[in-house]
Amino acid sequence: MECLGCNLANKSLPVHVVFEDDFVCCFLDHEPFNEGHVLILTKKHIYDHDELDEDTAHSIMKASILLSKAIKKLFNPDGITICQNGGIFNELTHYHLHLVPRYKNQSFATFYSNEEDEYIEEETKLIQTKNNLRKAISELLF
Repeated sequence: MECLGCNLANKSLPVHVVFEDDFVCCFLDHEPFNEGHVLILTKKHIYDHDELDEDTAHSIMKASILLSKAIKKLFNPDGITICQNGGIFNELTHYHLHLVPRYKNQSFATFYSNEEDEYIEEETKLIQTKNNLRKAISELLF
C-alpha cells in the first residue's frame, strides 16, 4: 500500500517545499487555515509520535523552531498553533506536524471540522508564500 505522506515528504507528488533536511520535508498546506500554514513530514515512514527516533525528533523540533521564527517574521501572527494528530485522527497515516499562524479572536474550531467546504489555496498564492518563506528562512540561517 502506498503512503500519501511518504510520497509528499519525498516529493514524489508536487509540494511547495519551504525547508528540508535529511529527516524532514516542510511544505505549505494546500488547504491552509491561514497563509503560512506549514506541514512538517518525516521522510521515512513513521505513523505516530511515539515511533520517532532521536535524530528525526530532533530534526522536527529544529525545523519547527526555524519555521516559527520565519512565520512570525513574515506574517506577524498573534501566535502559532503547533499540533500533531495521532492515531485515528492522523488523516495522512504518516507523521506530520502542523504549524499554523493564528490571530486574535479567530476560532480554531473549524480547523478540526470536516463540515466546511474544502478550500484549496490558489497555486499562484502558494508559490508567492513559498518564495517569501524560503527567503525569510534563508535570512535566518545566514
